[in-house]
Amino acid sequence: MSNNVALARTGNAAELERFREIQRLCYQCADEVAATLEPGVTEREACRRMRRWLRDRGVDDWLHTPFAWFGDRTAFRGFKIPTQFLPTGTRLEEGMPYILDMAPVKKGYSADIGYGGVLGENRIWERLDGDLARYRTLILELVRERRTFADIYAEVDALIERQGYDNRHRKYPGRVIGHQVGVIGGPLPKGVGFPFGVRFLQTIGRELVKERMAGRSPLWNGAKQSAHPPTPGLWAVEPHIGFRGVGVKFEELLVVTEDDAFWLDDDLPHVHRWARREENA
Repeated sequence: MSNNVALARTGNAAELERFREIQRLCYQCADEVAATLEPGVTEREACRRMRRWLRDRGVDDWLHTPFAWFGDRTAFRGFKIPTQFLPTGTRLEEGMPYILDMAPVKKGYSADIGYGGVLGENRIWERLDGDLARYRTLILELVRERRTFADIYAEVDALIERQGYDNRHRKYPGRVIGHQVGVIGGPLPKGVGFPFGVRFLQTIGRELVKERMAGRSPLWNGAKQSAHPPTPGLWAVEPHIGFRGVGVKFEELLVVTEDDAFWLDDDLPHVHRWARREENA
């Protein structure tokens, strides 16, 4: 199916392109901020750099403000309460993995991305990142088969177990591997109920009510609320795996139509990195 299809949640191809543009802006931000990371920089400073970079390029609201996790915090070790996801004074060191995660809004259009890397070399990170590529393929295949979201979540869990890793996305609020993304608007003023945008909270609340009435949920996890075929629309998908003190993830937008699915964009840093690794294998 052509990527120019008009979508139930995005309205038309022109709107879909607007989502693609904001996602690409996110990855450009992640690339450029990652290039500035050096030993001693803190998670809070990395987040300040991302916020400044995005605001300088027209971002005017947030699904959530940027996150940065360094070292074993990439694997959410010891995370018990939501505030532990917030950026800290943890300093980056040589050989440490890191994850940059951002979800900005620009003129109503939003994206939510996760970008992983390592400062220097880390063999465990390289192995996990190589294995992460399989999740992108698996999730798309199963969505196209119209398997239920809960079934897909279980299949991802099974792959994590076969690979000998830990499921880290279950640590997210709601144990989500994904959530719906749409145009953000409404009567409330723009602002942040830290770390989430006020308008996003209003939108997701409205969608929770509407989707629940239809027997669905805008949050994708392994619960009974996700035991339904993939809902047409845009979904931010974020499989996150860990081993010991190393965590890796990607997060990007998946487009689901009534009878097909495709990743919104294949011109992304992790996709290119996996292709280079395969070519050199």
